[in-house]
Amino acid sequence: MTPMEPQNSTNEKLIDRMPSVRGRLRENTDLGKVTWFQVGGPADVLFKPEDDEDLADFLKNLPKDIPVHVIGVGSNLLVRDGGVRGVVIRLGRHFAKMSNDGDTLAVGAGALDGHVARFAADAGLEGAEFLSGIPGGIGGALRMNAGAYGADISDIFLSAVAYDRNGERHELSLKEMGFSYRHTDVPKDWIFTQASFRLSPGDRQEILDRMADISRNREESQPVRSRTGGSTFANPPGKKAWELIDDVGGRGFAIGNAMVSEKHCNFLINKGAAKAADLEAIGEELRRRVFAKHDTLLRWEIVRLGEADVPTEGVGS
Repeated sequence: MTPMEPQNSTNEKLIDRMPSVRGRLRENTDLGKVTWFQVGGPADVLFKPEDDEDLADFLKNLPKDIPVHVIGVGSNLLVRDGGVRGVVIRLGRHFAKMSNDGDTLAVGAGALDGHVARFAADAGLEGAEFLSGIPGGIGGALRMNAGAYGADISDIFLSAVAYDRNGERHELSLKEMGFSYRHTDVPKDWIFTQASFRLSPGDRQEILDRMADISRNREESQPVRSRTGGSTFANPPGKKAWELIDDVGGRGFAIGNAMVSEKHCNFLINKGAAKAADLEAIGEELRRRVFAKHDTLLRWEIVRLGEADVPTEGVGS
């Protein structure tokens, strides 16, 4: 048995246990290529569903002992070097559609945040400009109540659709989402496929000007041209993660080809040939230092997925 084969009594390959789909199934797929960090091992199986119905049928018929994970565009994701066991689901083109009916914006969970902001601007709708400053897709934005520049997803949220591990469809209201800072109460194994937002009529050029200001601000303050994963840690209550990291000498700290950004020290960078283990080890070292000096435990905002070749040590998750 190779490391990528599931451990079961018949020794059959995991791909052979997949239900029939209309979308695309691939085995032993390199996930590093689809993440912004450009690191990490392969997925046992990668599934790109054709549409909501294809996703629901797959989940209903997939053997329950097989783990399921979902990823978006990989902007806030660290895939560990050992790869991901089970099935990784990635939403494709069908899940990136956008439309508006008056001031209500309907978007697929696979749509890029920046594309949603631009679509809203072109429709003369304001309130989504902050999304132009968030790297990633709407599915991830829903999962973490993403926010920037004084606004969060919860500020414009109307409803969302998600599927649970049994393939059951759920329509979620604002209350049912249970939003808080960089968090939602929706079970972690539910997969968002679409959302609707309530915006306000506005002047298109003024909206675009605000988005341009956000873009300039990001360019000046964040390492947007580097292989990074966005904000590494959520801000603790009443504090800023970058200030705590800076205070413990984290700025520029490096392990191998992984380092803390000199421009913004709540960002980790792959300088070209980093290992996921090195990036995670830096993060854990920063958490250790901050906890030791400030009695504050930084919470990972980056999603870490998969198995490490060598387990890393730290102060906990």
